[in-house]
Amino acid sequence: MINERLPKIWYGGDYNPEQWDQATMEEDIRMFELAGIDVVTLNVFSWARSQRNEETYDFQWLDRIMDRMAAEQIQVCLATSTGAHPAWMAKRYPDILRVDYEGRKRKFGGRHNSCPNSPTYRRFAPIMARKLAERYKDHPSLAIWHVSNEYGGYCYCDNCEQAFRLWLQERYGSLEALNADWNSGFWGHTFYDWDEIVVPNALSEEFGGNRTFFQGISLDYRRFQSDSLLTCYRLERDELKRITPDIPITTNLMGFYPELDYFEWAKHMDVISWDNYPAIDTPVSFTAMAHNLMRGLKSGQPFMLMEQTPSVQNWSPYNSAKRPGVMRLWSYQAMAHGADTVMFFQLRRSVGACEKFHGALIEHAGHEHTRVFRECATLGQELGTLGDKIVDSRSRARVAVIYDWENRWALDLSSGPSKALNYVDELHKYYDALFQMNIQTDIIGVEEDLDKYDIVIAPVMYMVKPGFAKRVERFVSEGGTFLTTFFSGIVNEHDLVTLGGYPGELRQLLGIWAEELDALLPGQQNEIVIKQEWGALRGSYSCGILCDVIHGETAEILAEYGSDYYKGTPVLTRNRFGKGQSYYVASSPDAAFLQALLANLCEEQGVKPLLNTPHGVEVAERVKDGRSYLFVMNHNAEAMTFDAGSANRIEILSGLPISGLTTIPGRDVMIMEGSAAGRP
Repeated sequence: MINERLPKIWYGGDYNPEQWDQATMEEDIRMFELAGIDVVTLNVFSWARSQRNEETYDFQWLDRIMDRMAAEQIQVCLATSTGAHPAWMAKRYPDILRVDYEGRKRKFGGRHNSCPNSPTYRRFAPIMARKLAERYKDHPSLAIWHVSNEYGGYCYCDNCEQAFRLWLQERYGSLEALNADWNSGFWGHTFYDWDEIVVPNALSEEFGGNRTFFQGISLDYRRFQSDSLLTCYRLERDELKRITPDIPITTNLMGFYPELDYFEWAKHMDVISWDNYPAIDTPVSFTAMAHNLMRGLKSGQPFMLMEQTPSVQNWSPYNSAKRPGVMRLWSYQAMAHGADTVMFFQLRRSVGACEKFHGALIEHAGHEHTRVFRECATLGQELGTLGDKIVDSRSRARVAVIYDWENRWALDLSSGPSKALNYVDELHKYYDALFQMNIQTDIIGVEEDLDKYDIVIAPVMYMVKPGFAKRVERFVSEGGTFLTTFFSGIVNEHDLVTLGGYPGELRQLLGIWAEELDALLPGQQNEIVIKQEWGALRGSYSCGILCDVIHGETAEILAEYGSDYYKGTPVLTRNRFGKGQSYYVASSPDAAFLQALLANLCEEQGVKPLLNTPHGVEVAERVKDGRSYLFVMNHNAEAMTFDAGSANRIEILSGLPISGLTTIPGRDVMIMEGSAAGRP
């Protein structure tokens, strides 16, 4: 449990009192009590404040703040401060500075600016973590460690190049194996010595930021950089764990952030935490999907919402304010999908620099008489009333969608077939169809146990890793339903094509083979024509982006293309395999097709919606001690009516019984408690 020291939904956020005087901090603490703040994140970017030079460490300023928080019974999420190195360190040890994608050596500035393979960084960062752990190991306010901050960004310096060669030697064992797995005979890339290998950037193999002439090396460099940053995290984590073994450790992730393999990172984190910053026009289903990804990183364990803005962001082209009710609504959405904390960046607005216009609990006005503060205080009061009801409850899903960072890297680096192909967008199309039906859905990695689910969906599974195809075959043969799509089963983990016909290792399971792949131009569409009515699936639908030209082998043809030279060839197939069945969708269909298709699959497997609600009214469930908590969230500005069912339930925010036709105000939330028994 995240919240053992304070058994409720933690409420608070990033706080930087070192930027203010003592009187301001005292006024902030007064307002924290009004807002119900019970946890603060401290020391995120204070490395330069605590370490003036190689030998001099000064934590007296932090002692005063930690002790003041303890006096107010405010818990502390204590960061290690290593997200930005001090200027003196960059001046004295230039190896700590990154080299960018264009081959330019950075100067001091910004943040996340340390080379992950710098000997200097790897020496000083763990020392800082150790000194903090030694100093605060018994402090009454210390609740959780927060290592660094929002890891990310690649480096292409000489240290990284040398470390990359060592990483490759460990991975491949020999140059012969590397040359084979990289297909290095292409364009004369055969390597005869490890030091012939250079980093893939704009000076060598790559161009345009995410395009490459040589997929093998570029794919491995992304793995290497993710591992390098993870090593930095682990160096600090190990120091903290050695001294404070019972204090949980986290670092804040960023949803579908492309550069790091969070499934690998999650293995080394006690608690998943992440920073949620949707734009005003981000689909609410995408935010829900990102929450579910964070929940899925550790097999359904609750996570921390480490950051969100109370009002506005500062980095978007248009930084719109959250409308009244939206902050509260999105906070409950995070809880509904597995968050056991609601935390903000930031608690007081900075007076200067690039985050001075990013929203905060305490605005520049400096008092509690603002709309944003009043809304935050209302939420804080509600979270206090909820107590530990929701804490450590879990979600139950019978449907899962597979996401894989290495598959994403390989797709992004692929030379074709279409610049319009976006892996995360295709994933979201399937998730959104289930979201609109209120079907609880997990987002899982390729290593997750599939037997927990009735339906597993793997959109654009371009890369098939060792053992994955056999695991899916076993899942389907035992009665599961598996669905994948166009451009799947193409390559192995080295981005080498599996010869013998697409979809490669998935061919027997799917009962098809693909002859060609047609990339459609922007605005160009084909048609999915249903051969015979099947539940909600009837008539015709549009499709685009890519069209696989496929042939049925053992698979049944459910729909065909409606135009072009492959008119009349299959576009939707079903293959019986053991006790289960697998489906192949050979193009990127419209939303109506996906909702109809997935409604059919759910009906076949007996997967029911949590509730039937109007468009824009989201439902999610958490379960604890035999009790079900249904979160009903109205994302519309207008009131909506839905059928709450006949079960005996209590709406726990109001304490009122609820059943039958129920009206929920615009941008409002209901949490309906009842028995969890008998729910699918």
